[in-house]
Amino acid sequence: MQTVTRPTPEAARDNAAFEALMWAFARPGTVQALPEAGPDCLLLALVDRECRVFADTPRLASLARRTGAALVPAAEAGHAFLSGPERALQVLAALPAGSPLYPDRGATLVLPATIGAGRSLRLRGPGIEAEAALSLGGLPDGFFALRESRNRYPEGVDIAFIDGARLVALPRSTMLEVL
Repeated sequence: MQTVTRPTPEAARDNAAFEALMWAFARPGTVQALPEAGPDCLLLALVDRECRVFADTPRLASLARRTGAALVPAAEAGHAFLSGPERALQVLAALPAGSPLYPDRGATLVLPATIGAGRSLRLRGPGIEAEAALSLGGLPDGFFALRESRNRYPEGVDIAFIDGARLVALPRSTMLEVL
């Protein structure tokens, strides 16, 4: 007789968060449900001892440290977790965007935003049939212009926006137009 171990509640949460993030990046502009509100579940799903992480609060840094990840300045991070928009421009400007030879070294930024309100965006690119519409609020002026200046596909920064337990993502391959 074969037995199958059931995942712990923490492993189930991490798997659900990771799956939501993958669907969000596969289908830019579509809202996905996270198993818990806030960035914690994404941090725990994405980060391990081989990761280099920038976190803007002691709480997020402590959580990243528990995974064994190295805490580094934004310019050296593979993942950046922000608790608010205050440092969004500074961190986005500093994050690695990869290079033509190593585009996979571009970072992933996770930050809060208001999904369904604020700036209206038109999205085009892989994973989008024709075009998609998205509204994101709570971000500093110039955020989308800076994002565009950092992304020269295949180089760039992938961004995940969290609004409570909702998630939407903009991979570096997504072209956007601010309406």
